[in-house]
Amino acid sequence: MLKISHQISIPDKEIDISAIRSQGAGGQNVNKVSTAIHLRFNIQASSLPFIYKQRLLAFKDQRISNDGTIVIKSQRYRSQDKNREDALLRLKELIKSAMHIPKKRRATKPTRSSQRKRVDSKVKHGRQKTLRGKVFD
Repeated sequence: MLKISHQISIPDKEIDISAIRSQGAGGQNVNKVSTAIHLRFNIQASSLPFIYKQRLLAFKDQRISNDGTIVIKSQRYRSQDKNREDALLRLKELIKSAMHIPKKRRATKPTRSSQRKRVDSKVKHGRQKTLRGKVFD
């Protein structure tokens, strides 16, 4: 059972975890032992609330496929258990990010003093440029 928050948790049967061989250098350990973890989580078939499913499917994330499956590959560690924990933690963080509702931005006007400072700096810069010109006697 993966606990996301106080109200939301995902049963283990909805998360498909398989062990695969890690990529890259590592010698005999990489060649013999399947330490990397391949985690698959189907968003639409899950027990998540509808609003979270919608938000997850709307994400532009490379880990979410077109058919609505989250695929996470974890191979940071040499041990399978640590990689499993890492993959579950990354899934949890992804779902938590869908729970976060961003604040709406309120448009604001620049203050009068900041407008005045901006114009003054432009005038000063213009004067400086004219002083760089040719000197006439």
